[in-house]
Amino acid sequence: MDRIAITGGYRLEGEIPISGAKNAALPLMCASLLTKDPFILSNLPQLADISTLKLLLKGHGVRAKVLNCGKSLDQGRTISFTTEVITSTVAPYDIVRKMRASILVLGPLLARMGEATVSLPGGCAIGNRPIDLHLKGFEEMGATIELEEGYVRAVAPGGRLKGGNVHFPMISVGATENILMAATLASGTTTIENAAREPEISDLVNCLNAMGANIKGIGTKTLEIVGVDNLHGAEYAVMPDRIEAGSYAIAAAMTRGEIELKGKDLMDAMRGTIGILREAGLRFQETEGGIVATLGTDKVKGINVSTQPYPGFPTDMQAQVMAMMTLCDGASVINETIFENRFMHVPELTRMGADITVHGSTATLRGIDQLLGAPVMATDLRASMSLILAGLVADRQTFVNRIYHLDRGYERLVEKLSAVGAKIIRDANLGI
Repeated sequence: MDRIAITGGYRLEGEIPISGAKNAALPLMCASLLTKDPFILSNLPQLADISTLKLLLKGHGVRAKVLNCGKSLDQGRTISFTTEVITSTVAPYDIVRKMRASILVLGPLLARMGEATVSLPGGCAIGNRPIDLHLKGFEEMGATIELEEGYVRAVAPGGRLKGGNVHFPMISVGATENILMAATLASGTTTIENAAREPEISDLVNCLNAMGANIKGIGTKTLEIVGVDNLHGAEYAVMPDRIEAGSYAIAAAMTRGEIELKGKDLMDAMRGTIGILREAGLRFQETEGGIVATLGTDKVKGINVSTQPYPGFPTDMQAQVMAMMTLCDGASVINETIFENRFMHVPELTRMGADITVHGSTATLRGIDQLLGAPVMATDLRASMSLILAGLVADRQTFVNRIYHLDRGYERLVEKLSAVGAKIIRDANLGI
């Protein structure tokens, strides 16, 4: 099994092109089920989750043709998806178990075919993430829902969903995306209240409208969708990955380097992250092609931070910020409000000398002068990145095991970090 070896202590400087956002690309790929026409997505990252979803879509009758391989670091792939006929409305366990985002085929299948049977999803083990909000939303649109032997079976009586008033008691990105896609082909008007406002939601809305949908309220808590009879094909570019950009900004700060993060409209998409990182002492300068990130103080400042839905500080950046706070001046407090099991990286960071105490959903960190390299084990996608960041500044070598998590969300990580001066290699022969 592959692992990554990092020799810490090198300043990072240069440019890193930010890949297309995985969390935007996955729902956009599912939107291909909503039309018979060719649907072309560009700036797609080459990630394990993208490949998994591509395989799932193929099982539903989607034909995917690669138009551009995206061989260079600054160029994502372009793929044409065509779904003339949906050949199956069943999403099987063997594929869905690998990735939670697979549940996003439920809405498009239900909207276009009037029925769908989808296995309950898998993904990172970071906490309880039920899909009840998805199912209640579909019920508000007239669907009947049955749960049996690990599968969700949804049926729209008469073969078409009806517009409804969907109110989420708590914000859910996935549920917002699923109901949003389903509502585009429903009969009548659907209102989603307390909708997620993440930039990836806006990206999906912009794409659906380009396909002929009628959606209003972009970027707000209330989305209004007037159903149409058909959607047509479109060409659309996936937005840059704000979580990847934030991760590399932290790499710049921790190594006392300077990195230009290359990507369109990153400053706006990263609002919640940039605000917190500025409190910690980072400086950001917007450029024509992206943002330059560097540390503007002698040492990272200790901060208090709580994860929140957008535009607050994202839970997907919590582990990376924790890695940075291990070297802060004074103490920091991190409160995780989204997922109850998202501190699994703490024992691994403490193996590297970090001083972290966890009580329930709160972690208290006392800054130290130097992390020490050690063999560590990745537990989920973002935890993996926190260990990479720690390794970049640790004394001696750090070996990160179970890096298949990284393959789900960070495209060409070793190449990108090597290009700005990191001493990092990936090798199956390093595995244990």
